[in-house]
Amino acid sequence: MSSMTERLEALLATGKETALLRYTLGKAAFDSEQPAAALLHLQRATALEPQYSVAWKLLGRVHLALDDSDAARQAWTQGLACAQTNGDAQVVKELSVFLKRLDKPAR
Repeated sequence: MSSMTERLEALLATGKETALLRYTLGKAAFDSEQPAAALLHLQRATALEPQYSVAWKLLGRVHLALDDSDAARQAWTQGLACAQTNGDAQVVKELSVFLKRLDKPAR
């Protein structure tokens, strides 16, 4: 565990839970190839801030890494709706591409 992750975990332990903190911990876990830990943090991030489109985007990637394409689709669909509502054009574009890739048959 990196020193940054340790500091963030310590902050979380003090009760200062925010969607951004949970997202950052989830991203750190995902980047460290710990998708199960990332899943817990990102699910909490999206529960704390349901309109956090970037958290939904990463949550979908985590589900895909865990071989759950149905859950990835649900997360990306939710994230797409949030991004459209929030005017997050880049996230709309990315999630549209991710969803199209899920619809392509495996080769």
